[in-house]
Amino acid sequence: MDKRSLLFVFLLSISFFAVHTWFDAKNGQTKQQTLSKAEDADSESKRIKSFEHIPSLNGLIAQATPTKTKTKEEFYVLENEYQQLVFSNIGGALAEINLPLRSNTNKASIVKEIDFDREILAKSPQNAHFPLRPFHTVQGLQQKGTLGGYYPLLRRPILNTNGEQISEFPPQYYAFNILGDTSEISTLHYEVTRFEPNLIQFTSKIGQRHIVKTFSIPQERNGPYCLQLDIQIEGDAKNLSLTSGVPDAEIVGGSYAPLLRIQVTKNNVSDVETLDLPKKEINYVPNVQPNWISNNNGFLGIISDPLEKLNPGYFTEQIPGTLLPTRLTLVDPGYNLYPASDYPGYATYLPLKTGALSFRIFAGPFDENLLKKLDSLFGSPLLHYNPDYASAQSIQGWFSFISAPFSKFLFFLMEIFYTVTRSWAAAIILLTIALRLMMYPLNTWAIRSSVKMQAIAPKIKLIQEKHKKDPRRAQLEIMSAYKESGVNPMTGCIPQLLQLPFLMGMFYLLKSSFPLRGAPFIPGWIDDLAAPDILFAWGQPIWFIGNELHLLPILMGLSMFVQQKLTSPAPKEGETISDAQKQQKMMGIMMSVVFVVLFYNFPSGLNLYFMFSTLLGILQQWWVMKKMRPAI
Repeated sequence: MDKRSLLFVFLLSISFFAVHTWFDAKNGQTKQQTLSKAEDADSESKRIKSFEHIPSLNGLIAQATPTKTKTKEEFYVLENEYQQLVFSNIGGALAEINLPLRSNTNKASIVKEIDFDREILAKSPQNAHFPLRPFHTVQGLQQKGTLGGYYPLLRRPILNTNGEQISEFPPQYYAFNILGDTSEISTLHYEVTRFEPNLIQFTSKIGQRHIVKTFSIPQERNGPYCLQLDIQIEGDAKNLSLTSGVPDAEIVGGSYAPLLRIQVTKNNVSDVETLDLPKKEINYVPNVQPNWISNNNGFLGIISDPLEKLNPGYFTEQIPGTLLPTRLTLVDPGYNLYPASDYPGYATYLPLKTGALSFRIFAGPFDENLLKKLDSLFGSPLLHYNPDYASAQSIQGWFSFISAPFSKFLFFLMEIFYTVTRSWAAAIILLTIALRLMMYPLNTWAIRSSVKMQAIAPKIKLIQEKHKKDPRRAQLEIMSAYKESGVNPMTGCIPQLLQLPFLMGMFYLLKSSFPLRGAPFIPGWIDDLAAPDILFAWGQPIWFIGNELHLLPILMGLSMFVQQKLTSPAPKEGETISDAQKQQKMMGIMMSVVFVVLFYNFPSGLNLYFMFSTLLGILQQWWVMKKMRPAI
């Protein structure tokens, strides 16, 4: 086996390793069977012991095991066109944050229905009520939740067919509950002292502490998906902290991709940091003063923004998926397509202090345009203040300095095309055409170089055969032949390198842009551009393929195969195919297969782009070769 074959096998192995790591492993989480309740309790006990050595965490340790309360739990609802806020008298916190789905009657919402919503509504309707349990209205009435029409931003209890909770749901994981130095803090009974159309106030007292929590939806200068929380603490606030709640799981680009970020100020400059996801314990970071902390599941989430300076430090925690199961476990549970253990939840905690505190809370979709709108609304040029919520979802990482500006430019173009067509799929296709036109000179250069290389291939073959025993002389004559023909073997690589920033920007743009979530193209086949297309589905899952046939990546692979056939034309009459040509042909076939495997679980919008880009590449290649044929 020659060096090129070895290189090909190496690259192929790397590709399959990437597929296994990124998609089968689902964001690095090792698959395991659902733990029993006894195993959960054992692992929870070990988890508590693992951070007993950190004095600052004693308050949170007290909350680590579910605490039953004798107080009857009651629920209260505030609602507008953007949020359904479901409060509990246990903890005076948000048990649910449900986001209305966009519809003919609610065009303000930008959250679209996806397949998971439809499937859970059809197959597990007891878990598709919003709110999940009966609640009190401002008018003093008790009502039951409506069936469907909302997206549950937070993890909620899972109900069986009889409407009973399958497992405990500890109140300490309610959003904006207060945790403390005893297990009683998170399960405190709060009295509702005010309940108005846009405001609810809870009051509680334990020992020398008196806590008042007021949630409100301000009527003026308030952005979509935002609310305000005012907390008044009288007495010692030591070890008290405010939790973010636990966003439900989302599948982004074929995997579970939760994201935790904070904004901090260093040397009078604000900077956003991506936090490492905590492992199976609470992670405490002292001596850091977050301006805000963000907890999102890839597409939607929560930003907790304290409007007064808090005590330094923050906590993050991983909660086992078996303790707080995601709603994805309701999808084909018989086949265990989405094991609870593969989807742990994540919570963040901010320390509190005595006195009056205010928090601005964003709970909704992490859409770039929406977050920029909030930055403009809440920012103050005179005070040189910009909350910069948009950076909670911006591109970061090693190659962000390359991919971020190109992604923004491409999204700008895609928005223009969407404005014209009112279809995100059409916008992707038009963007593909626009990119191909911009790259036309570079691609033409590469194609011409390839055609010239093929034209002198017989001459190169003769030189190699003539000087088999003298590789050095063969190399010199080959370089001379390239020079005489005006061919540079490296010119074929340069256009590809120059296009790389656009490809990286396009990859990120189509993999995780919120506007594509739930955006349809062909009903019944491509219903969500941010998820894989589904031609049809079946019951028993097959390894890697799952229980759905995704046609777009297969069509993309076929188009790559056709392009490879054009790149490597059949030998002329009387000529035999060389070993190098055989290897090139085999590599083309194998790479087509590799890309089908690699892209099989990618979003349909991304597959749509690569397929149309390849088809346009075939058209350009045919045209250039047709024009060059008389000159060859």
